[in-house]
Amino acid sequence: MSLCKDCVSGVVHEGTPEGKWEKIGGVNSYVATPTIDYPKDKVVLLLTDVFGPQLINTQPTRSQRTASRSQPLLSTETHADLPQVIAPDYLMGDPIPPDALNPGSTFDIGVWFPNHGADVTRPILDKVIAALKQEGVVAFAATGYCFGGRYVFDLAFDGAIQVAATSHPSLLQVPEDLEKYHSKAKAPLLLNTCTVDQQFPLEAQAQADAILGGGKFAPGYKREYFEGCTHGFAVRGDLSDVRVKAGKEGAFKSTVEWFIKFL
Repeated sequence: MSLCKDCVSGVVHEGTPEGKWEKIGGVNSYVATPTIDYPKDKVVLLLTDVFGPQLINTQPTRSQRTASRSQPLLSTETHADLPQVIAPDYLMGDPIPPDALNPGSTFDIGVWFPNHGADVTRPILDKVIAALKQEGVVAFAATGYCFGGRYVFDLAFDGAIQVAATSHPSLLQVPEDLEKYHSKAKAPLLLNTCTVDQQFPLEAQAQADAILGGGKFAPGYKREYFEGCTHGFAVRGDLSDVRVKAGKEGAFKSTVEWFIKFL
C-alpha cells in the first residue's frame, strides 16, 4: 500500500486556533472542548491525515466559527449532544510539514511513509483510548481523513469504536477491507467520497455500496458523494473553489449528523 500525490496536495487554511494541547496517556493530543455542557462519557477521535493535528486545518479556529470549516469546532460548540474532540498526535511529532503543500515542494513522502506504519502509530492510539477509558469514557466515535481513514477501519475491526466516519480514506484494500468490515465490524459507517480519488476511486465506492449498502450492513451504512472534488477536499481543499467549499462543508455536516444519530 502507498499514498498518492493528492495525499500531500492542498492549501493551508487561516484562523486563530482555539483548542489546546494536552497529554492523554502520555500522548500529545489536540483537544477541542465544548463551551457548553457535554457528555463526559463519550469522545470523538479525530484521526488526521499525514500533516497531523499540527496543521491548522484540523484545529478549531475563530475565523471558522461561522464558515463550517473546522471539524472539531462546530461539532463541539454547535451541538450540545456531542462531546470533546481529541486528535492524538499518532505521528509522534513527525508529521509532514505544511510547506510540503507549497508549489514546487520536493518533500519525499516515500522516505517519510515507511517510518509511520501501523506498527508504530496504532499503539499510540491504543494508549490514548486506554487512558480515556480510565477517565470514564465508554463510547468512542472516530472520524478519519486520508491516512486516518485506514485507522478508522482498523479500530472498527477491533471493536474499539462505536461509530465510524471517514472522508476520502487512504490505504484501504478493496474489496477485502470492505468485506471484512461487513463481516467483523459493528460500528455504523459513513463514507464521504468524491469524484477524483486515486486512493478510493469511483470503482471502490461502487463496491462499498454493493457490499455494505441496501441494508446489507445492519449497524448502518451511508455514503455521501461530492461532485467535482478531489482526494483531500474535506481537510485541505481550496475553499475559493465553490464546489470544494460545498464538499468540505457537506462532509463535515454529514459527519456531525452521523455522530448525533449513533453516538
